[in-house]
Amino acid sequence: MTLKDYLNTGDRFAAASGAQLIEIGPGTARAEMKVGPGHLNAGGVCQGGAIFTLADLVFAALVNQGEFLTFAINSTIYYHVSAREGDILRAEGRIVCGHHRIPTAEVIVSNQEGVHVATFTGQAYTGRVPHSFKNLQ
Repeated sequence: MTLKDYLNTGDRFAAASGAQLIEIGPGTARAEMKVGPGHLNAGGVCQGGAIFTLADLVFAALVNQGEFLTFAINSTIYYHVSAREGDILRAEGRIVCGHHRIPTAEVIVSNQEGVHVATFTGQAYTGRVPHSFKNLQ
């Protein structure tokens, strides 16, 4: 099983939200989600939690590229503009600091027109529990 398969099937909340990893490379990852009616808040725009979920899926792909399972210990998101129904959101991330125990990553979420929707940063903790996937893709 690849890391991409592991997260696309194992992260049931992200999958139920429509977020899907598209590509994982060394220190990078990309995911997409189409904003549908179920993503909208009472104001008629995409709920921040949906955008956070998309970014967090990319974050998980970034920090779990090593030998052991790694989980978030801190994350922050800044929303620049609203996403609307029908938007295709793309989250692209990279490792900022590849520390062996506490890696840090940044994820940029943009819409189909390349408009910067949100910036997510996070830190994670790598324990001693080996993961079960074999490859990134």
